[in-house]
Amino acid sequence: MTVVVKPVSNKTDLRDFLAVPFETYRGDPNWVAPLFLERMDHLNPKKNPYFEHAEAQLFVAYRDGRPVGRISAQVDRLRLEYHPDQTGQFGFFDSENSDETAAALFQAASGWLAARGMKQIQGPFSFSINDEIGLLVDGFNHPPNMMMAHGRAYYPGLVERAGFTKVKDVIAYRNMDRGDYSPLLRKITNRALRSGDVTLRPLDKKEIKRDIGIIMDIFNDAWQHNWGFVPFTQAELNKLAADLKMLVTGEYVVIAGYKGEPAAFAVTLPNLNEWITGLNGKLLPFGWARLIPKVIAKKPKSIRMPLMGVRRSFQDSLAGSALAAAMIDRVRSYHINRGVMECEMSWILEDNKRMRHVIEEVGGDPYKTYRIYEKAI
Repeated sequence: MTVVVKPVSNKTDLRDFLAVPFETYRGDPNWVAPLFLERMDHLNPKKNPYFEHAEAQLFVAYRDGRPVGRISAQVDRLRLEYHPDQTGQFGFFDSENSDETAAALFQAASGWLAARGMKQIQGPFSFSINDEIGLLVDGFNHPPNMMMAHGRAYYPGLVERAGFTKVKDVIAYRNMDRGDYSPLLRKITNRALRSGDVTLRPLDKKEIKRDIGIIMDIFNDAWQHNWGFVPFTQAELNKLAADLKMLVTGEYVVIAGYKGEPAAFAVTLPNLNEWITGLNGKLLPFGWARLIPKVIAKKPKSIRMPLMGVRRSFQDSLAGSALAAAMIDRVRSYHINRGVMECEMSWILEDNKRMRHVIEEVGGDPYKTYRIYEKAI
């Protein structure tokens, strides 16, 4: 039967949208079902501050009345302020292994974007570059870390046969405590710490708004010339502060100073996917009973470093390398002492050679690749 694509317009449609990956990932031992409540909030314009500067439409593909694919189309006005290229985005792409279904989904998303004046479609972004990004093209044999996408091995073929081409790859690194740094990097780091030029401190949860402001000031300076950069809004910062206050303790977050001025930061988070595996997306009626002991323990076996930044004035310098390495060393030691076995550092632009070199010098192994695609509308 012919595939029919419909826009999501009510709660029933939304449930179908959320149900699609449960079917497409059936039998995949590495997929982790997201929590329905969290996904509902993320998709809700009243609860996600992304929608203060963007609009989006969700679509579901049906075959014989069954939901077999999904996609979002979105226009981010803030992104267009920084990148005035008439490019809209797609995200949340999941599909049965059918070129017909994938083509119908992309046609629906492209048509919606074209009606809003967009000339290109790019993605996946679910919803923005500061959320889940990229289509997994390498590393299917490992489960996703928190806020990182998973994918079926046939997805890239569906996207490419629909006429999309690669724009950029981003890399996820895995560090499993392989011992000390390279002698040169260790020497540079130790010298900077002994001199007192580089200082490290944890996030102060009592002054979290102040420290989030410091982190975002460094982030905007460090990342502003990176491909696809979009800053966090104040509302998004407020949400980040609330999330961090709930999720992190001790030295999950480190702020580095250089000669008394804030110069760099690193954020790590517990891998929530480790805790929700097996809940099948539901906390009720018995999910809380299984989740609460894990949250109370607050000692995950794996973590993720989603954000790290060094001010541009220190980049491409020995001081910048020392700042980055000292922060990684500090949070790594903290987590190893708590029993953490693995850290994912993600994501890193494929052409960010400087940061990739530092990560590889401290034992990072590139184990996943995510791809951004685009196509003219």
